[in-house]
Order: sequence, then C-alpha cells, then structure tokens
Amino acid sequence: MSSLMGHVGHGSLFLVLGMWHIFHDIKLHAQTPNYIALPWVPTSKSRYLELFFIMICTCMSMTTELLIYSPIDPDGTIRSTHLHNIEHASMSLTFLVYATFAIILDKFAPNKLQYGLTLLLGATAFFQQLVLFHFHSVDHMGLEGQYHHLLQLSVFVSFATTLMGIAYPKSFCIGFVRSLSVFLQGAWIITIGFMLYIPNFIPKGCFMNREEDNQIVRCHTDEALKRAKSLANIKFCWYLILVTIVSVCLYVLLNKIYGERVKYHTLSKYEWARRWSR
Repeated sequence: MSSLMGHVGHGSLFLVLGMWHIFHDIKLHAQTPNYIALPWVPTSKSRYLELFFIMICTCMSMTTELLIYSPIDPDGTIRSTHLHNIEHASMSLTFLVYATFAIILDKFAPNKLQYGLTLLLGATAFFQQLVLFHFHSVDHMGLEGQYHHLLQLSVFVSFATTLMGIAYPKSFCIGFVRSLSVFLQGAWIITIGFMLYIPNFIPKGCFMNREEDNQIVRCHTDEALKRAKSLANIKFCWYLILVTIVSVCLYVLLNKIYGERVKYHTLSKYEWARRWSR
C-alpha cells in the first residue's frame, strides 16, 4: 500500500463499502419498523455479494503485497525494508477471515449468536488495523505520521461502534456512525495517497526522499513540517464536516423517498432483518 495506486485501491474498498452501508442503513431505517444495523447487507441477486467483494479485494491485496513486492528473502526471512508489506497483508488477511466466517456463520450457525459473533469478527479486523497502523514499521514520525495518526481516529470509531453494535443492535445512530467512519477511512486513505505520493500536492517546504526502497516526505525546516501537519489537520476537519453534511442531507432525502413507500411493502421482504433481530 506504500504507493499512490496502493492507497487509492485500498481506500476505494472502504469508500465503496462505507457508502453501500450508509445507503442501506438509511433505507432500512426508513422502511423497517424493527430496525437492525446489519453487519453485512444481503442482496436479491446474491446474498453474499458484499462478502464476496471483500474476499476478492483482500486476496488481490495480499497477492500484491506478498508476491509482487516480494518481501521474503531466499532464506525465508522477512526483509527489514519490506516489513510494511507483511503488515498490510496481515490487515487484508483479517478482513478476509471476517468475510469468510461471516458466510460460514450464516450458513451453519443461524442462531442468536450469529449476529454478535459476526460483529466480533469485524471488530477484530478493525482492531488489528488500528494496532498495525499505530505501531507501523515505516517511519511515521513526520508528515506521513500525522496523516496516519488522523486515520487511526476513524479506524478507532469503526472498532468502537462495531463492538457497541453487539450490545445495541437496534441503534440506528451506532450503525450509521460505523458506516460513516468506514467511508471516512476510505476517503482519507485515498487522500494520503495523493498528498504523499504526488509531488505537486506536497506542501511548500517539503520534498520526496527515497529511503530504503520507500518514498518518504521530508521537510526542510521544523516550521515547514509544522505547517504541513497543520494543513493535514485542517483537511481532516474539512473532510469530517463534509461527510457530516452529505450524510445528513442523504438521510433526509432517502428517508423522504423510502419512508413514503413503506406501506406498499410486505413483511416478507424483511425476513432476513427479522432473522437477526430474534
């Protein structure tokens, strides 16, 4: 993920999943009397479409990190300059485990524990993501570190709201904030790729430097570094404000559209939602 395309690819995964859940959270809340914040959203064409999507993307990510970047030496040890590739692959592996066992639980353990265990798997994936970003092997002390510290805030919200969802499955706010945090993760990861790997976007007084097979942004002076970090903070705040405005407007719009149609739907349409509520 230590490249522009790597950040755009991984960020797009979270961006799409976040928007997917934001839309369905609002739609389900508007249409269903007994709302349940779904861990994953079944579809009419394929019940496991979302989970298959996660599995395919995570497998592609691990293939890139482990095979294309080749972090393993011929003697079987991990190269010190490629530890971050193993860390990125480990994040993808945890989300692959989540998607795989979500399908297994749905097929072979459709009981009261299914909902909580599925969310626990998701919380585990977010927690590992948080730990690996916090203790990343790549130098995150400079500008890159500031961007990743801000990213950890959204990851922590995803982790916390996923855990809270186990105890409060009918809370729309908890499910909605979880979806928003996933969307924000995706948007911010893409931003990291553009701001740290495109020379024209690097802040004034800073430059790209090749260090141990990695492109690192360094600043000429402490003042330039402080300015660059402050700009990152401002951008993150603007993103948060924008996501809040768009999500509330989307809620009002979709609630008006789908809330007016609720009387035309039969209860059988929400059988899968009631199954998780039992």
